[in-house]
Amino acid sequence: MKFTRKANAAWTGSGKEGKGSITTGSKVLDKTQYSFHTRFEDGEKGTNPEELIGAAHAGCFAMQLSFLLNENNFTATTLDVDAVVTFEDGAITKITLHLDGDVPNIDAEQFQQIAHKAKEVCPISKVLNTEIELKITLKNA
Repeated sequence: MKFTRKANAAWTGSGKEGKGSITTGSKVLDKTQYSFHTRFEDGEKGTNPEELIGAAHAGCFAMQLSFLLNENNFTATTLDVDAVVTFEDGAITKITLHLDGDVPNIDAEQFQQIAHKAKEVCPISKVLNTEIELKITLKNA
């Protein structure tokens, strides 16, 4: 399977006082604002690149894990994934994925193995050049 996706970022002004907007091809984000303040100070309504990477990574990982669980004859009731993106000294240095799963009839060891495989083969994990940590909770264990 091959496909492409498109997003656009428009920026005006200086780095600190300027403002920008991000639009995705699906229009889920449609001129969503971002700025120095939303990126480095959490001071305004808007998004930032690190938050978007976290959302993309959490979504990709959850879907990948769902596919791998299905391949092993399990279906998750819920997979809830938080991605914490750490930015320091001009670089993303770490992403921690917090996984809470509710998967009937799976044991904790199987869940751990499948989740770690999902982390390794998730397309977003593969494109990121940073440490990716996975913390797992299985609710029905």
